[in-house]
Amino acid sequence: MKILKLIPCLLLFVSARIFAQEQAHININLNDKVGDMYPFWAWFGHDEPNYTYMKDGRKLLSELAALSPVPVRMRVHNLLTSGDGTAALKWGSTNAYTEDANGNPVYDWHLVDSIFDSYIKRGMKPYPQIGFMPEALSTHPKPYRHYWKPGDNYDDVYTGWAYPPKDYNKWEELVYQWVKHCVQRYGQPEVESWYWEVWNEPNIGYWKGTRQEFFKLYDYAAQGVKRALPTAHVGGPEVAGGSSPGGMKFLNAFIKHCIADTNYATGKIGSPVDVISFHAKGQPTLVNGKVRMNMAPQIRDIREGFKIVASYPETKNTPIVIGESDPEGCAACGMATNPSNAYRNGTMYSSYTAASIAREYQLADSLGVNFMGSVSWSFEFENQPWFYGFRDLATNGVDKPVLNVFRMLGMMKGKRLKVNGDQMYPLKTVADSSIRGNTDIGALASVDKKEMTVLLWNYHDDDLHDAGKTVNIRIEHLPPTFIKLTQYRIDDEHSNAYEVWKKMGSPQNPTAAQIKTLEKAGQLQQFGKPVTLMAKSGLSGAVVSLPRQGVALLKFSW
Repeated sequence: MKILKLIPCLLLFVSARIFAQEQAHININLNDKVGDMYPFWAWFGHDEPNYTYMKDGRKLLSELAALSPVPVRMRVHNLLTSGDGTAALKWGSTNAYTEDANGNPVYDWHLVDSIFDSYIKRGMKPYPQIGFMPEALSTHPKPYRHYWKPGDNYDDVYTGWAYPPKDYNKWEELVYQWVKHCVQRYGQPEVESWYWEVWNEPNIGYWKGTRQEFFKLYDYAAQGVKRALPTAHVGGPEVAGGSSPGGMKFLNAFIKHCIADTNYATGKIGSPVDVISFHAKGQPTLVNGKVRMNMAPQIRDIREGFKIVASYPETKNTPIVIGESDPEGCAACGMATNPSNAYRNGTMYSSYTAASIAREYQLADSLGVNFMGSVSWSFEFENQPWFYGFRDLATNGVDKPVLNVFRMLGMMKGKRLKVNGDQMYPLKTVADSSIRGNTDIGALASVDKKEMTVLLWNYHDDDLHDAGKTVNIRIEHLPPTFIKLTQYRIDDEHSNAYEVWKKMGSPQNPTAAQIKTLEKAGQLQQFGKPVTLMAKSGLSGAVVSLPRQGVALLKFSW
């Protein structure tokens, strides 16, 4: 057969005999549709709300809004935390609630408005988090402001904002006034499209009360939301570790409370729950000085959380949001103090993200749940060292490789297709033991009226280099016509500002010209030139040489 050498490392119509056993095979049938290509991944979040309206924060928000086919949802902590609005690691404040000398509430929405305005202006939507406790309402207000930094004990962040309110009626009124204000500012239809959620990870140090006190906090908050706007959506509980014993017990108890317990705020049976949320995290380690990822805990968290929600007739169709879904648990812990986080700057983070998002689709399909959103707890950290190793999407306004995975996902639409791959790990294996043998050669595919896209990755838990893998992609039932094939790539040479920065000598004070070069390198890059092929008898495909930890997007259009 003829080999078309029109794209480096991309060969079309090649006999599999050439590559013998080294080749991985991906088979896709355009008639085998498995569901909608719904962008549950278009949700992002971070601890530090005040970064939202700062220079690099505004730039990144615009990029996120541009890459998504639907409005991006943003979740941030500290929306009700007391303070002067100064941004710091794992800290933020809005001073939305204070009290006068007589103990009367004083509301100030200007910083919260600055945050939400930044979203609305770009066609995005807040996923508003009702928390944390204002200093004037906290039962244990001192110490209140923390000064945590990477390397410190993580428990140092749990200060006065993590405690129950001293007056639940004032807490309910605060929530009521906030939602009422949002309706007045943004309009009822807009606020009706939001999902309000109460607190964050109440099963660990983020909540210094008992479980029952959290249920009371939730009931009063939900009452405030519904009193201001009866058609508003509210939910929770954003527990940590959906598969951990503590997480599972808390999530089950929360659902049971909302279904059958006496509501602390109303005295009636049950509490409104329009969305159910929990968190899912992986667990990287360091082995012989090299990073070893572990996707299994994250996939198990999602699986068990889905199962719990689906197990109750009252909630089996309730929308689910994975409020944080990440390779590990601390975005602000850099690789200098946590060497296992060294995956964050390069392509390991991108390939992990592609492989894990595909498994989230599989889990939702297999368990039949109403999966609405999955929050990548990653944004940006303003005025921090270049490529410091935070879990973020950009550094100093320059995009990291991982952001380009979301750009690829944003180009996928229509219906998802079933993918058969002879070197793609089964879902159960990933949940049981992650990806530790051969590399995971997998794909996520979708088809629209005149376009098909294939997201392809070569992922492994171990941060090692090898010769990569040749992947034979076979596509059946394409229209018998000329087809344009365009490839995009994330690897060491493409869509990778980190590698360019290292070649510059890793400057911490890059020049304006260097920054311009880095900004360009951070964008999603096309791999070679588009080629045209003929789908004879509805059959075509491609052969791609994909480096380890590389990600490719193939777009077939006709």
